[in-house]
Amino acid sequence: MPNTALITGASSGLGREFARIHAARGGDLILTARRGDALEALKAELQGKHDIAVHVIVQDLGTPGGAEALIAAVEAAGLSVDVLINNAGFGGHGAFTDRELPRDLQMLEVNVRAPMVLSHHFARAMAARGKGRMLHVGSTAGMLPGPLQATYYASKAFVNSFGQALGEELRAQGVTSTVLAPGPVATEFFETANLTSTALGNSAAPAGKVARIGYDAMLAGKPLVIDDWRMALALGWVLPFLPRRTVLGMVHRMQKKRV
Repeated sequence: MPNTALITGASSGLGREFARIHAARGGDLILTARRGDALEALKAELQGKHDIAVHVIVQDLGTPGGAEALIAAVEAAGLSVDVLINNAGFGGHGAFTDRELPRDLQMLEVNVRAPMVLSHHFARAMAARGKGRMLHVGSTAGMLPGPLQATYYASKAFVNSFGQALGEELRAQGVTSTVLAPGPVATEFFETANLTSTALGNSAAPAGKVARIGYDAMLAGKPLVIDDWRMALALGWVLPFLPRRTVLGMVHRMQKKRV
């Protein structure tokens, strides 16, 4: 299988679990996130267990030009990327008009623009070599409108669509593109998004299990994988037949704070 994987948002949650899985398979790593101390700790852990190379690049993808700076750092280090895992992302709870617009624009920088920029650059190189894999962390949230998380849900709708479309475009060139669309996952996301006391926050799946499902689907070249069959059933065979107002109300209630 391809050797070197670039993983964004690797300091915690799904990103950290993807790194552990790839390292256990003998793959080298390029780990990137904002928190250098967490990346260095993960590097020490993985190199202590596996005979692999781990490169750390501290980069905030939420800053203007952050994705381009990451590409420049990878190239300056003379590294080649065989596997791209677009994992970095964050959300935010609250009515759209009550939230600070710059924070939601930063969310789009991380959740939408960064995967676009990174995929465009590294997919070209993969296609030129005739092989490569990409895994994009979307969400079941992207399959629904999300009152009280309007921008986040919309950003994941982009990832869900974009990642699958890339797979079809690049398939003949030996490059796969897989979207992992999980339901709620037990990571720091819920604290960052201020969702810990909602119904969503109380139904989260273990990050290690979800990462394994996504990683295996990437190896199989699947266009899309949803981690929970019950969620897949509801999204494919139940919710589409309900009145749209009913679905909106259900999502709204799930994301309301519990007092």
